[in-house]
Amino acid sequence: MGGGGGGGGGGARWYPSPPRTSDAGARVDRAVSQAAAASTYDADANAYLQAQLSAYNDRDAAATQRHIETLKRAVEKEIDGETETLFGGSVRRHTYVDGLSDADVLMVVNNSSLADASPQQLLAHFEQRISDRLAGLGVEVKAGALAVTVKYADGTEIQVLPALRTATGIRIANAEGSGWSPVVRPQEFARKLTTVNQSLGGKVVPTIKLFKGLQTQLPSNDQLKGYHIESLAIEAFRNYEGRTTPKDMLRHLVRFASDRVRGPIVDTTGQSRHVDDYLGGAGSLERLRVSSALARLSNRLEAAERRGSLDGLKSEFGE
Repeated sequence: MGGGGGGGGGGARWYPSPPRTSDAGARVDRAVSQAAAASTYDADANAYLQAQLSAYNDRDAAATQRHIETLKRAVEKEIDGETETLFGGSVRRHTYVDGLSDADVLMVVNNSSLADASPQQLLAHFEQRISDRLAGLGVEVKAGALAVTVKYADGTEIQVLPALRTATGIRIANAEGSGWSPVVRPQEFARKLTTVNQSLGGKVVPTIKLFKGLQTQLPSNDQLKGYHIESLAIEAFRNYEGRTTPKDMLRHLVRFASDRVRGPIVDTTGQSRHVDDYLGGAGSLERLRVSSALARLSNRLEAAERRGSLDGLKSEFGE
């Protein structure tokens, strides 16, 4: 009788309890805390990288300019005509960092008694005049296949590449040093870098300097040459739409380079076939090794970002 009782049989239904206010509040607090930590890391990391740039820019680039002027005067001595310098390297493109970059310069002989000289004769002339000018100053002067390398006691190293200005344009020695190259365009590359740099408010050149500083902590055979780094930066930032902070642009360049370095980049100046022939052909063991080293570096930078670890970032610069 009356057995149904209990309000409709079937037993009580269970409904999930709404989250406790304290749990929801904790999640909000954690999110706010994480956002604050990320913001703090952004500010601290960018301030640190700006300080690195200030230190790079404070180094004595003027001394390098003085060295180059001395070399120019030495080469001009006892020739009929003029000599001009065209900075095909980091000095010309404002990416030079003392101790992190080689200063390379095209020294062009124009309408001189050496106009009909062979590359070997012009190279020998440069080596002799520079050696005579710097004798007794503790400077090492050595001619290679294509250039004269001058090493100063203060650690500055300058490579002087002899060139001739002809009726059709500037020529340097070919890759073997046995004859003259086709006409080269040393200013072309600088124009491309300038265009990309200006499109991002002048932030690309500082990023290149930071990359050069960053890679000094890698084994020497995993480090890229300055001209190669600058070529990678032109490609990396040509259509870049990310944030233009030092931290974000540096991470982007390292990440981009770790993949792009696997294949060669054409040299638009005509000075060589590729800007990175020193790493061999596409997919070479050298390229794969450097790619792996840069990928690991990129991963460490990403990890420092995730942890909000300024010490992690500093350690990549050797601190």
